[in-house]
Amino acid sequence: MLKKVVIDPGHGGRDPGALSADRKVKEKDITLSVSLKLGDLIKRSYPDIEVIFTRKTDVFIELDKRTEIANKNKADLFISIHVNAATARAATGSETFVMGADKSSSNFEVTMLENSVIMMEGEDYATRYEGFDPNNPESYIIFTLLQNAHLEQSLEMASLVQKHFNNGPIKVSRGIKQGPLLVLWKTSMPSVLIELGFISNPLDFKILNNHANHDKFASLIFNAFKEYKQIYDKDYSNGESTALKKVIPQSESKSTQDTSLKKVRKESETHYRIQIMAVNKILRSNSPDLKGRDANYIKMGNLYKYTIGEYPTIDMAKKELGSIRKDFPQAFIILVKDGTIVPLN
Repeated sequence: MLKKVVIDPGHGGRDPGALSADRKVKEKDITLSVSLKLGDLIKRSYPDIEVIFTRKTDVFIELDKRTEIANKNKADLFISIHVNAATARAATGSETFVMGADKSSSNFEVTMLENSVIMMEGEDYATRYEGFDPNNPESYIIFTLLQNAHLEQSLEMASLVQKHFNNGPIKVSRGIKQGPLLVLWKTSMPSVLIELGFISNPLDFKILNNHANHDKFASLIFNAFKEYKQIYDKDYSNGESTALKKVIPQSESKSTQDTSLKKVRKESETHYRIQIMAVNKILRSNSPDLKGRDANYIKMGNLYKYTIGEYPTIDMAKKELGSIRKDFPQAFIILVKDGTIVPLN
């Protein structure tokens, strides 16, 4: 069941986000207003659902802290709310992003703008974000190997948001996009980033600056959330009776390979696996996230790292990696010793 949702009002504090032409209206204020109204709608309609905000006031929150809040609370859904801006004032409409790689110039402009926030987080931002430079196009190459483990569910929520936005105050829908957005990068649950409209467009700006429309935006996102929850809970209910995959401690586990491989496993507890995702809760065996694959997990801290196969040599793992990446583009090889992931040299 969907029990926790994290709502993330974009920007805040010393980071105003996108600004109106006269620089008096700030993205951070619009996103906070819409977010609080959305949270109130969810609380009133679903008292059992815990609504968590990354911020409830005008404060600056680092991008990785927003993700950390969602992961630590083991949320079932992450909704980040933003307002768009573009150098071309004609750009208009709403759009919803999910984590992924997209090379289109318009999407790249949005992602660079949103990711540039990390430069306000101090001189150590490059270390905290693994060498990422928001202004260097080459840094975005890493995202071609990354994909949110909950991509299908994220796309489902995104499609519902855009469907309901068709009835909203801004009629133009720019659709669903994939982008290498840092705030979605390490979330371990379905996640979307919603761009309400363009503050740089005169018509969109009038709508965004009207507080009555903040209620409308919140209501539209809530309608999408309500529909998503019905789908989420139905899938969960259908899978509740399905036994979860029993994960045997590695020292006791049996190989899924042939007899000769089983013999190798008895001689050594060190082997290779292919990691396909890391999530903050156990997945049911028929979860759509596993795409029908036979997977086990290794628990590391608060994360469950799902893996496929057990291979005595790295060459055997490499042979399978290509086919597994067709379903999980972000998959990579790991080394396991006595049930623990160890550095792969």
